[in-house]
Amino acid sequence: MTSGSPLEPEIGFSRAVRIGPYVSVAGTAPIADDGATVGPGDVYAQSVRCLDIAEQALREAGAALTDVIRTRVMLVDIARWRDAARAHGERFAQVRPACTFVEVSRFIDPLWLVEFEVDAVVATTDLPKSGC
Repeated sequence: MTSGSPLEPEIGFSRAVRIGPYVSVAGTAPIADDGATVGPGDVYAQSVRCLDIAEQALREAGAALTDVIRTRVMLVDIARWRDAARAHGERFAQVRPACTFVEVSRFIDPLWLVEFEVDAVVATTDLPKSGC
């Protein structure tokens, strides 16, 4: 699956890959449709954009937010984790996937403050997913 990012062919990666019921969405940056960075300086706005892109990739792979089992949130300033957490919570309050927040030194574009990775398993049975 592709999101149309110009970096996908340059780097040689897919936005999302599905094998059987498993879907992995690559590190997703806050890139606008025109290639610009969404919300410079605003972790929350960038997080929302990252999650919009990831959710679209899930849909194209035949998955949904309710299939998400793990997320990773990478920030250049871990002190701003609550801004990213607010966006994450708005999407996943009912799903409650395993989630990890980490600080990184930088991203490809210095305007990017956050990236998200998402892993999902498309339910093949009627068994409910539960957290522990």
